[in-house]
Amino acid sequence: QVQLVESGGGLVQAGDSLRLSCAASGRTFSSYGMGWFRQAPGKEREFVASISRSGGIRNYADLVKGRFTISRDNAKNTVYLQMNSLKPEDTGVYYCAAGARGWWRPEEYDYWGQGTQVTVSS
Repeated sequence: QVQLVESGGGLVQAGDSLRLSCAASGRTFSSYGMGWFRQAPGKEREFVASISRSGGIRNYADLVKGRFTISRDNAKNTVYLQMNSLKPEDTGVYYCAAGARGWWRPEEYDYWGQGTQVTVSS
């Protein structure tokens, strides 16, 4: 198994940038495809971005494409989500996930972090 810890969330203004980090335990980090999801109050968890084991394949939700960038540093066992041009609609709890059998459905991931809050004010 792998344990994931997200960090980097906070309160920002619309148009600002924020970088989330997801630190993974274990020596098998490079064996896992990784994803970022988010959940707003009263809404279902939704896909944000995913990245393949080597980092060569990246997928994004339409709502964040062009603004967000997912990356990984396997030497540091860390996945990042660079968020630019943030909008109030981006507000939510952001979760890091590992072990993708797919790329956009939450049930396709095996391991999850505790989440980090991102709040974007207008």
